Amino acid sequence: MNYRHLICLTWTMALAAGGFGQVEGLGQTEFANSGSEKVQEPFLRGLLQLHSFEYEDALEAFAKARAIDPAFAMAYWGEAMAHNHPVWFSQDTDEARAVLEALGPTLEDRLAKAPTPREKDYLRAVDALYFGDEDKKKRDFNYMAAMERLADAYPNDLDAKAFYSLSLLGCSHGGRDFSLYMKAAAAGEEVFARNPRHPGAAHYLIHSYDDPIHAPLGLRAAQAYADIAPSAAHALHMPSHIFTALGMWDRVVQSNIESYDAAEERRLRKDLGLGARSYHAIHWKAYGLLQQSRFDEAAEAVKSVAHDVEASNGGTGRMRSSLAMMRAAFLVESGRWDSEVAGMSLNAERLGLESRANHLFANGLMALKQGDTDAASRHVKQLMDLEGSGKGRTVATILQHELKSLLLIEEGHTDEAVKLLKKAAAMEADMPFDFGPVSPVKPAYELLGSVLLGQGDFAAAQEAFAKALGRAPKRALSLRGLAAAAEGAADMDVAEHASRTLEEIRKMASSSAGAGGDPQ
Repeated sequence: MNYRHLICLTWTMALAAGGFGQVEGLGQTEFANSGSEKVQEPFLRGLLQLHSFEYEDALEAFAKARAIDPAFAMAYWGEAMAHNHPVWFSQDTDEARAVLEALGPTLEDRLAKAPTPREKDYLRAVDALYFGDEDKKKRDFNYMAAMERLADAYPNDLDAKAFYSLSLLGCSHGGRDFSLYMKAAAAGEEVFARNPRHPGAAHYLIHSYDDPIHAPLGLRAAQAYADIAPSAAHALHMPSHIFTALGMWDRVVQSNIESYDAAEERRLRKDLGLGARSYHAIHWKAYGLLQQSRFDEAAEAVKSVAHDVEASNGGTGRMRSSLAMMRAAFLVESGRWDSEVAGMSLNAERLGLESRANHLFANGLMALKQGDTDAASRHVKQLMDLEGSGKGRTVATILQHELKSLLLIEEGHTDEAVKLLKKAAAMEADMPFDFGPVSPVKPAYELLGSVLLGQGDFAAAQEAFAKALGRAPKRALSLRGLAAAAEGAADMDVAEHASRTLEEIRKMASSSAGAGGDPQ
């Protein structure tokens, strides 16, 4: 059966007469509610779009339901929910509070508008998300506890269980917390088992499992999600979280082509600007192309984003960040230091900390490859001077150590360079597992392996490349390094396996794949 053309949304109603409705391409759920028949289609559309993080469209759907029936409390709940983005740790608190206060100025007033105990519980949960404490982290944990109580109180409400799963992911503020992620997975698995067409179940399972250790567990959800919700561009992208963690580069590329095309169709249909394009998808597609040595195609992807940035008078933050990361990855992966992509200029002042650090590193590495050690030293200083905290600060420090170590090698201080690279690698090892294209754009263990390989320390190089692959499976440069190091160490089983894996990646690439060079 081709689920991409399946009409797939059903519901039941608690107070109104039993109703049935259909929306194509967003998934399937049942959600008892007190709304009139007229509000069902926009309300359930918004609910399913919430589960696929199509937040702008969900806002429109819930606002439409609210306009049809201003007394329908759950329309206000849904509109407020669309202002919270748990996995991205962002929230428009003021807008959400304004929506809820339009229903009633206090929680007691709002509860009075909800005719069923279950709907009152949903309002209490969303109240915990936005009110009660000015610290968002505390509110996230309060909301998670409220959703856990709601899911326990209504065991047949699969949306409550799904939103509980998402709330757990939204509490992992310090990076991937396996205890929270596995609780989220357990809740998601229950929903997925009971309704394999539920978009939230597949979506949140992918997020729960999108690291190299757990990714095999997420493959079922990844293979299902695009067919569950083919009208949602984000749903078409999400499988690539698992495919990237497994090094399935052909699937990474294809998923993000489909996601980009879906976002572009929506942009044209709604007559939106260039900022509505999915630069997230094109970034991931380009990374997959680079792993397949399809450098010419990757370069075209980078140039297409550069064109949009220029056409948009500097573009949005997402445009600029995507361009910086794509360009940096292209240079590191391809080694084409004299290419058109290498010659692109970006205003680093308008980049966020993490993308700016990767951009500065790529430019510093390019200067070093071109023999300009003074310029490379200036980039080390710029990396040192970056201000900020969190992951971006860690990435900037790692990249600073990497670039400095390469300068030390140029100066003949190889032993000191290796010590600094080992320090950078230890910092990288302490970082929580992340998803998607690597950042730092040059993994520290991969660079350490290359330096040790150049010194003829094959066993240590092999160990470094193996650790790099543990964080980024089937990454092409690490595989090439591992094959060379293992051969030098006379570990032919490992060398042959790495070489076979590279050959399999090449075979999966399209006939337009470029041969490329070896930037190591």
